[in-house]
Amino acid sequence: MQYQNIVEGKFLDRPNRFIAHVEIAGKVETVHVKNTGRCKELLLPGVKVYLERSGNPNRKTAYDLVAVEKAGLGLVNIDSQAPNQVVLEWLRAFSFEKLKPEYVFRDSRVDFYMERAMELPEAFWEYGEREERNGKEQQAENIRMQSQELLNVSGNRKYLLEVKGCTLERDGIGYFPDAPTERGVKHLRELTKALKEGYIAILVFVIAMPKVSMVYPNAETHKAFGDALEEARQAGVKILYLPCTVTKEGMWISS
Repeated sequence: MQYQNIVEGKFLDRPNRFIAHVEIAGKVETVHVKNTGRCKELLLPGVKVYLERSGNPNRKTAYDLVAVEKAGLGLVNIDSQAPNQVVLEWLRAFSFEKLKPEYVFRDSRVDFYMERAMELPEAFWEYGEREERNGKEQQAENIRMQSQELLNVSGNRKYLLEVKGCTLERDGIGYFPDAPTERGVKHLRELTKALKEGYIAILVFVIAMPKVSMVYPNAETHKAFGDALEEARQAGVKILYLPCTVTKEGMWISS
């Protein structure tokens, strides 16, 4: 995923969820923040930010704030539309017969619906499932082991895949969400129900920052999401963690 017309600025403040004040080339600009999450550990006065200049002269704001430099970590992409875009680019490499974004399932809209006649290659599952049990961090050996039954099955398979972007980092670990998300809880419950109807249900965490390969539920912010995530995992929802390469010009899934 590539941006156009990127400029550098200095973050000043954020009056509300939708706009921020940024100093660009010595001038204070009101810009659009492409993330309605809190981002309070990222958007600190004086930090370096990157913005995409809009090509629409009729917009109220001329810039979109898309990335932030976090001390000790690096560049974090906070564009809430970016995770779905990078996942779409990643999915296209797996030759699905059907690949439909924004799929209506029951009374929800799931990010992607896919069909594939051939079994998925192991490369699809290489971003390993890692679990948290009894408050202790524990890595599962590999998503391949967890998904072997899928790799051995031929014929048409139907997939539902939901995407969550992670930008919150503490001590090298990613956490989601950074604000309560009833929508996220609903999506997890829908994925769990989909298993009973024969779908392969997948939750993908897109890690939009460097040096992080794992995401845990942020129970301090929204315990219900963590509970729903564990219920989904126990039911058989596959969970993938996609680390990304982030630059000021774009973002893509790291190999």
